[in-house]
Amino acid sequence: MAAVQISLPLPVLPQGWTEEKDFKPIGQLSSATQRNIEPVGPHFLAHARRKRHKRTFSEDERIQAQENVKKIDDDDAGEISEPEDPLMLQRDAKDWKGQDHYAVLGLSKYRYKATESQIKRAHRKKDLRHHPDKKAAAGSSEDDSFFKCIQKATEVLLDPVKRRQFDSVDEAADVEPPSKKQAQKGGFFKLWNPVFVAEGRFSKIQPVPRLGDDNSTKEEVEDFYNFWYNFDSWRSFEYQDEDVPDDNENRDQKRHVERKNNNARKKKKTEDTARLRALVDECLQGDERIKKFKKQERAGKDKRRLDREAAEKKEKEDKIKAAEEQERLRKEAEEASKVERAEGRKAKEAAKNAVKKNKRVLKGSVKDGNYLLPAGQEAGAKRIDEVLNDVEAVMAKIEPEEMALLASKLNGLKVAEEISTVWSEEVKRLVDAGKFKEVDMKVLGK
Repeated sequence: MAAVQISLPLPVLPQGWTEEKDFKPIGQLSSATQRNIEPVGPHFLAHARRKRHKRTFSEDERIQAQENVKKIDDDDAGEISEPEDPLMLQRDAKDWKGQDHYAVLGLSKYRYKATESQIKRAHRKKDLRHHPDKKAAAGSSEDDSFFKCIQKATEVLLDPVKRRQFDSVDEAADVEPPSKKQAQKGGFFKLWNPVFVAEGRFSKIQPVPRLGDDNSTKEEVEDFYNFWYNFDSWRSFEYQDEDVPDDNENRDQKRHVERKNNNARKKKKTEDTARLRALVDECLQGDERIKKFKKQERAGKDKRRLDREAAEKKEKEDKIKAAEEQERLRKEAEEASKVERAEGRKAKEAAKNAVKKNKRVLKGSVKDGNYLLPAGQEAGAKRIDEVLNDVEAVMAKIEPEEMALLASKLNGLKVAEEISTVWSEEVKRLVDAGKFKEVDMKVLGK
């Protein structure tokens, strides 16, 4: 913006002066006092606007207020454009519990779905339109009763607890169930679905199952009705409580009112639960899907009966065949058992003979090894008894397979040192295995 040369500084009006016409310059300033200034700030722009349109302070303020209201209306026209009911504008601010807070703010079509941002914008719009100062500037002489209604509505709807209490008793958000006559004309799901959507706002469990359509499965339909027959509601009725007196001296009256409110809430809660149960019953009775499922169930029962009879017949036949097969298998098993017993006896006999043979090999090994004495040294009776007792002790602790392995190691050995080494290794293995202690051996393992 280009610099502007002026002859006089912008006047500052003395207290009590409201119009530019009241200002009268005292005298001309000398040329030395003239200087160039840059126009800055909203006050200069307001001054320039008044000069351009030749308006007084009061005229310009009134026109600006009207333009601001119009601008807010235009901004919110697509979202908050609800016309105001003349009767609502005449409401008594003291009766705030009886007012529709959403309607006061122009949010009737949103109600419990209105966001915090929408509530704040609606309040701003209403505040600009109905603020007492704005009305006074516009020349209106209306009182500020409706403005107080706006403030109370905003206070309630921006407080989560108070808003939930109000939503609990907001009948304007309810959707009336269709009559039987309406339901008979068709459109069952179109008529009933909005009812349950509206009721679902009170559910502690979200999301709420939908009513569905003709293509819904039996499981989906059963889940829907089970959910509503066990509906867990957060709905309360504190908003309709009788005001408790603040008089501390009258405590008995205060307690009486509180008890009265508690009883009233319980009664309303019970009535609301019964109302919802009756509503679900009515919907269930008119739901053609239930009849279809029952018909399918009957057909299924008939099919199951026929299948059961066929299964019973087949079961009898199978039992006869199974008995015959069992008898055949029994005979085969008997024959196989005889053969197995015979083979078992042979195997046991062979095992016994093998054990006897291995024992002979073990006893013979110490004998061949001169009872583990150096060559040329004759073994006495005591030495022979000690060695044979050790051999018997080892044979008593080992399994037939281990005995066979030991016999294979000793078989063919004639040198006393080699035989003694094999026996020492076996004794050490048994000692490590915890089968006996090394001190139990007199000769072997020494």
